[in-house]
Amino acid sequence: MFNPNNPTVMFMRVFIAARIQRARRLEGGASALEWVLISALLIGVALAVGKIILDKLTKKADSLDLG
Repeated sequence: MFNPNNPTVMFMRVFIAARIQRARRLEGGASALEWVLISALLIGVALAVGKIILDKLTKKADSLDLG
């Protein structure tokens, strides 16, 4: 069963508590909403570039004479 006195569990509790405390203390950096918007923009650009490359490759492959 779950043993809260297990050294691994105790380490994880202290580690997570320290990370939470540090995250609350830091006020600089981008907010979660900003990270979501930046990520969405980068994903959109990556998808657009991928679509352009796929279209060009498909067009080139269709133009090849294999017979």
